[in-house]
Amino acid sequence: MNISWLEDFLVLASVGNFSRAAEDRHMTQPAFGRRVRALEEWLGVELFDRSTQPVLLTEAGQWFLGVAPELLADIARLPGSARVVAENHSKSLRLAATHALSLTFMPGWLRRFEDHTMAGNLHLESDMFHRCEALLAQNKVQFMLCHAHSQAPSTLQQQGYESICVGKDVLLPVSLMGPSDQPLHRLDQRAKVAPLLVYSAESGLGNILHRTIDSELDELQTQAVFTAHLASVLRSMAIEGRGIAWLPRSLISDDLASGRLVPAADARWNVELEIRLYRAQSQLGRAAEALWQAAVQSV
Repeated sequence: MNISWLEDFLVLASVGNFSRAAEDRHMTQPAFGRRVRALEEWLGVELFDRSTQPVLLTEAGQWFLGVAPELLADIARLPGSARVVAENHSKSLRLAATHALSLTFMPGWLRRFEDHTMAGNLHLESDMFHRCEALLAQNKVQFMLCHAHSQAPSTLQQQGYESICVGKDVLLPVSLMGPSDQPLHRLDQRAKVAPLLVYSAESGLGNILHRTIDSELDELQTQAVFTAHLASVLRSMAIEGRGIAWLPRSLISDDLASGRLVPAADARWNVELEIRLYRAQSQLGRAAEALWQAAVQSV
């Protein structure tokens, strides 16, 4: 039996017309008809009364209409179930983290759980926020580490993914140090236009800034002079003196300590962040579940 036969059956049962069903399934009517007949021959019963227009389900067809969706759902769950069985005895861990946290917070955080992360293979996907979200939603990773803010709920949060706060961070507006130990660019209400280094619309940090301070920025004289996805790129441009960028303290702690970068505004323009660890909704497997429980207990 071919799985596609089940999908053919459901389409025909829905529309009641071979020609239209064949079109919906992107094939010729004769080819579609042969596939429906093949399903009936495999079952040993007729599923459709072809003497009527539209075609109607026979009693056996009515019964199969309740069975076919369940069969397809069971088949769709098989790959995930197979991965769970494999992972129950696997020591491999798959983690996605945004670029900024991959460079800063994550290495130290993982060291706290060496008993769980050093015993097997740890695979890291470092990517943009929305791509990390997609990896977790597709069960390609078991965990996702990202910045978060209550005013900018993520898609994962809205869909009920479980998460815990594993750290704190803050977005600071910073600039290259200028003459007289003052910031080269400053965010204030003076007439001078402040050049901004901004995140793209696809950036998770950009979304947080949009939800928290964008409306207040509209009241100041500013101009976006450079846009990029990554905080590390904006950091480089800030060090070159190109403008003001909101950067995670975890990324620029050394720059602040050396005086290379300095705050470009007072503390009211800081944006407090959480660092959250999300877990997949599917069963994690023994090694990943042990890491999750250790992380929960450490909070």
